[in-house]
Amino acid sequence: MSHRPAPRALSPLAIVLSALLLLLVTYVVAGPWLVDFGPEDVDWDALESPPDARHWFGTDLVGRDLFTRIAHGGRLSLTIALTATLISVLIGVPYGAIAGYLGGRLDQVMMRFVDTLYSLPFVLVVILLVMVVGRNTYVLFAALGAVYWLDIARIVRGQALRVRHAAFVEAARAMGATTPWIVWRHVVPNVSGPALVYATLTVPGIILAESFLSFLGLGVQEPQASWGVLVADGAGNLESAPWTLLIPGTFLSVTVWSLNLLGDRLRDALDVRAR
Repeated sequence: MSHRPAPRALSPLAIVLSALLLLLVTYVVAGPWLVDFGPEDVDWDALESPPDARHWFGTDLVGRDLFTRIAHGGRLSLTIALTATLISVLIGVPYGAIAGYLGGRLDQVMMRFVDTLYSLPFVLVVILLVMVVGRNTYVLFAALGAVYWLDIARIVRGQALRVRHAAFVEAARAMGATTPWIVWRHVVPNVSGPALVYATLTVPGIILAESFLSFLGLGVQEPQASWGVLVADGAGNLESAPWTLLIPGTFLSVTVWSLNLLGDRLRDALDVRAR
């Protein structure tokens, strides 16, 4: 009688990272309710004030409370990252599954299209979108999602090439199932695991990309604030108010680091299950 291996318990590091991310999400959601200042409220008596009992994270150059602004900025950064990741999954998974399952010349054409998009500089794509549509957060969603689906499509395509010759797919063909039915009911579910793991690794990449674009002035604009906007503002005031850079920069770094490590743990767990 065969014995199925017992599921592996979560490592202490994964538990700590999960708890840390839960605290971060709780802060960005509930943080503004803990203080009396809104993200745009100005305290004229505390211009560029360091952290104290009134302003826990200090204030910026014009006296806005950083505790509230970092929470709102984190909310916007995470929303952009999750939305762009969802867009990339919705485009990349079916695209890669169709290319890998059908194979042949169509697969080559579809992958050459992906290679062509890869050759376009990311910043150039964003600049073109901004020129055509204008600066708004939805353009940023579209730009980031339109770039990061390429990686997911390649990963899913590689998995679909392996799955298309599996016994259950051959059985579905023999029973007369159509190609769209086989792709939707058999190929996509069997490639969704690696795609979801890679999507977990995509979230921190998009957070960094959004921060980079906002730092360059191509992303989120005032009066909205993302972590990238706050880091850009803090970089200009580093000598006179270092907390305006160090505190939002720490939140950004810890979030990206935690998501990357969790994604690596999920990928390792998936590799173990596949063996």
